[in-house]
Amino acid sequence: MSRPATGPRRLAFFDVDGTLTTATTLFRFLRYYLAAQGHGPRVYEQRRQELKAMTAVGVPREATNRAYFTNFRDADAATVTRLGRAWFEAELARGGLLNASAVDALRGHVSRGETVVLVSGSFPAVLWPLAEHLGVTDVWATLPEITDGRYTGRLSREPMIGPVKAEAARLAASVHGADLADCFSYGDHLSDLPILEAVGTPVVVSGDPRLDERARLRGWTVLPGAPEAPELELGACAEAAP
Repeated sequence: MSRPATGPRRLAFFDVDGTLTTATTLFRFLRYYLAAQGHGPRVYEQRRQELKAMTAVGVPREATNRAYFTNFRDADAATVTRLGRAWFEAELARGGLLNASAVDALRGHVSRGETVVLVSGSFPAVLWPLAEHLGVTDVWATLPEITDGRYTGRLSREPMIGPVKAEAARLAASVHGADLADCFSYGDHLSDLPILEAVGTPVVVSGDPRLDERARLRGWTVLPGAPEAPELELGACAEAAP
């Protein structure tokens, strides 16, 4: 049973990929989605390598995030939502997707009556099943554009990455009547630095040496990361196909 928070209103902002999860939900779901559409593993590997190549030559994460969503051009939104839930249930059954140290921290905030907010570059079809599993009702995410019930392959606004996460934290704090100086933020990648610096208590989940070093120099709390969970068998994806 949750204990009501006392004193100032406190929010705890959590990144998802690499923080609450041991793997990148965007890639894990893309593999699942493509398999459900009848594509073999080569198609997934080709598309993932294209995105990784963009990163390797210095393309900003915001641009690779936009490129990712072209994979869903003309996809039926209801089907993507259904597959998102099926994917998450399959991941939970397989085990290893959630990072225990970050999930324990999240549950600690909930038990103290503090509001948890997920702030992620991933998208609602993938994030809401996770949020519901964790009892979280506040999600700020990258929003794919949907027209007439179908994904257009574009985004409806800037990806929820870097400074945009910090702006989301400021807006969420305003909505909840909280002072960011009283709030917490959890992240695992250097791109999470703006939202970590925006709050009074930043916490780093180890995994990015550049961010780990900054956390050490600033005396921030560092939680352990976790090894990536094995990928789902493609047969599980085929069972969820329309």
